[in-house]
Amino acid sequence: MDKKQNSKIFLTGHKGMVGASIYRHLAHLGYKNILTRSKEELDLRNQAAVNEFFREEKPEYLFIIAAKVGGISANMKYPADFLYDNLMIQANLIQSAYETNVKRIVFLGSSCIYPKDCPQPMKEEFLLTGPLEPTNEGYAIAKIAGIKLLEYFKKQRNLDYLSIMPSNLYGPGDSFHPEHSHVLSANVKRFVDAVHDGAKEVTMWGTGVAKREFLHVDDLARILLELFDKDYNVTSFINIGTGKEISIKELAIKIADFSGYKGKIHWDASKPDGMLRKCMDVGKMNALGLSANISLDEGILELINIYKESKQGQKK
Repeated sequence: MDKKQNSKIFLTGHKGMVGASIYRHLAHLGYKNILTRSKEELDLRNQAAVNEFFREEKPEYLFIIAAKVGGISANMKYPADFLYDNLMIQANLIQSAYETNVKRIVFLGSSCIYPKDCPQPMKEEFLLTGPLEPTNEGYAIAKIAGIKLLEYFKKQRNLDYLSIMPSNLYGPGDSFHPEHSHVLSANVKRFVDAVHDGAKEVTMWGTGVAKREFLHVDDLARILLELFDKDYNVTSFINIGTGKEISIKELAIKIADFSGYKGKIHWDASKPDGMLRKCMDVGKMNALGLSANISLDEGILELINIYKESKQGQKK
């Protein structure tokens, strides 16, 4: 990465789980010119503010990691917010990057872009081949728009980009907020709290039959930066994941066991399961000699410890 280590990189979303991991990895690799802005310092939904920032700072590379994210509950409750905020963030950043001659854009998407009944494992070419999962349709449409906007900017204006679609992410920096957390961190909180409170029963949404694939955020950051370093030329986007799936019920049992929970797990079938399967085809990634290194068991234990430490910190 010597040729880029002195380059000015604008890393959006640096306080979030993914952005923070990418920042740590960039710093470890010797990057010293990393631009960051908090939400309070720069509202990425404000076109004029974003334009002014790019004209003044002139970053050479842009990482679009910032996004409005949340779990199934938040996505169902605030679909307009998820669609509008993410559309505005992406469009403003991409247009400003083009106007100020940014060399390359790195765009982070999501596995929810694939159709609800997508064949498994999900290959990149399955995009837009069927209806989306209704529970997170707003967020998915925004991410699809980001993918296509970059494709069209490259076709029409020769803008270079790297578009990454990761599987479900977890790890250091994840949110444990009841509404905004993802499935794995939400379950860690649920079972650790149950042990702490002496609860005899924990209620879970859905039937537990849905299957998900989980990728540690540090694996994502490492793989993303390796692709960035190699100037990987993607015609559209590339899946990043483990290629392995686990049912939500199996996941809950595993987290309960690791947390020391001995009570009953009740499944509320009146609540939605979401997509029944979401496993990525990572053939293109593997063909480049890239793979995930952190096991799910290792990652769950780490997240349990992180949450326990956060609870201890709240008491002080």
